[in-house]
Amino acid sequence: MAPLPLWLIISVLLVAALYSSVGHGGASGYLACLSLVPASVAPAQMATMALTLNLLVVGIGLWTFMRAGQLSMRLAAPFVLASVPAAFLGGLTPLPLRAYSLLLAAALLLAAARLLIKPLQGATDTRPPQWPLALISGAVIGWLSGVLGIGGGIFLSPLVLLLGYATPRQAAGCAAFFIFVNSAAGLAGRWFQGAVEFGVWWPLVIAAALGAWIGSRLGAGRFSSAALNRTLAIVLLMAALKLLKAGIVS
Repeated sequence: MAPLPLWLIISVLLVAALYSSVGHGGASGYLACLSLVPASVAPAQMATMALTLNLLVVGIGLWTFMRAGQLSMRLAAPFVLASVPAAFLGGLTPLPLRAYSLLLAAALLLAAARLLIKPLQGATDTRPPQWPLALISGAVIGWLSGVLGIGGGIFLSPLVLLLGYATPRQAAGCAAFFIFVNSAAGLAGRWFQGAVEFGVWWPLVIAAALGAWIGSRLGAGRFSSAALNRTLAIVLLMAALKLLKAGIVS
């Protein structure tokens, strides 16, 4: 493969800085950037790299949430217990290019919508999670995370807020833990499958680490969040349209 374009390295750094400032890993952003590379990138390589970058970036945010006491294991436990084995199995599941493109396009469209609409405020009076619903939801999100190479936070955060299980801070802490363990499980599944190939991708790892370091220190308050959200949403939409075209044509 040819050397990575400079715009891709810079984009990964910016995505990592933006997402780490709010405790997320940015897998959907990395996948969007990778899907825009002119040379075709295999789904296995895209998913592996996104999971690796996600694990690195969200680990920094998770440590911050744990130190601040914002991680509720009572909330996270049922989702994580079901999602980890499902994410591992997802990492073992090879998908044809068409199916991968269409599924990933749907995930990117959802992520773009979440950035464009008014954020959910969450509940002020929370209730304990219902284990049957949480286990089923966790398993579905975990499998999608492993297959697509995402952490699952774009699905989990709005879910726990809509169900009244968490405040926004609790949802962010839960999502950070969920993303970390699912990224690790999905990456492990790909490792056992022999689909972990880094090759020329090491500059992206360095860029993501630097972006996470910057984002975790600046914090979301220093950014123009509305402008950044719109910009990232446009990138996600462009990538989703390209993936939809690839999925329909293939």
